[in-house]
Amino acid sequence: MRKTITARTIFEQHEKTLQLGWIAGQAGATRPVNSTHSDQPSTLVGHLNLIRPYLIQVLDSHELAYLQRQGKNSRRDALDTLFGQPPLMILLCDDNPAPAEMIEHAEASDTPLLGSPLPAGEIIERLHYDLTDQLSTKQTLHGVFMEVMGLGVLLSGPSGVGKSELALELLSRGHRLIADDAPEFHRSSPDSIHGHCPPLLADFIEVRGLGVLNVRAMYGNHAILASKRLHLIIQIQPASSNAPPVDRLNTKPRYQRILDVDIPEVILPVAPGRDLTVIIEAAVRNHVLYLSGYNAIEDFIERQEQELNRQES
Repeated sequence: MRKTITARTIFEQHEKTLQLGWIAGQAGATRPVNSTHSDQPSTLVGHLNLIRPYLIQVLDSHELAYLQRQGKNSRRDALDTLFGQPPLMILLCDDNPAPAEMIEHAEASDTPLLGSPLPAGEIIERLHYDLTDQLSTKQTLHGVFMEVMGLGVLLSGPSGVGKSELALELLSRGHRLIADDAPEFHRSSPDSIHGHCPPLLADFIEVRGLGVLNVRAMYGNHAILASKRLHLIIQIQPASSNAPPVDRLNTKPRYQRILDVDIPEVILPVAPGRDLTVIIEAAVRNHVLYLSGYNAIEDFIERQEQELNRQES
């Protein structure tokens, strides 16, 4: 569920970090974000744009100087357009004073006008990151989310299959935990998903027989990662004699659709004698090669075809 974002909530969250101060337009402080902007992260925050206005318009010295260079009528038209949307907030950076005409427009249209001594780039980066995270649709998945060899890997499977035990083995081999049991994912761009741990579960992992363990206390700060892009899902499934035949060459890639993004998926059956930790690392290494452009299956098939052609000739 998306949070309700207003100029007031942004001010309260970032007053200290961005050194925000009110200039005018406090009557519009509780106006919420409209759905048009919340569904298009690229329109959330940016420099002055009168044609495709951002939700939060950030003006630096150059943009204020541009407005001041305009003739009286042109400047009035520009301000009418700027405040006529109206944006959720207009923010002046670099400690620039607000022109009197801008203050008048802010009060007349109930548009929050704020100032900050920080540069525009820093403000835009911070606000865009936080707004994208707060406004994006989220989905909670069952499993253990870890960073393995630099990639975000979700260990999934039925309850009791041994996901947490596998996670402990991976931790002992230097990999990092992001979230156990209920990692939360959001769509961070059109083709990528990021996941993090709900605050209540941060640092903890539950292992059958041992109960709840604090990974940070046991392995150190380096064993915990706050968030990561989801690159690969590894389904851990109990081996069964009734299971359908396995494609041993794995010629057809599998994907799981999460938040309208297809995430590569590997299925690993649990069987006596299988060292799943090593197999998981091998699966991640293979995916790293795939991301770099190498496909072992295609290489293998091509080698077989070359040998057949050689024998025929």
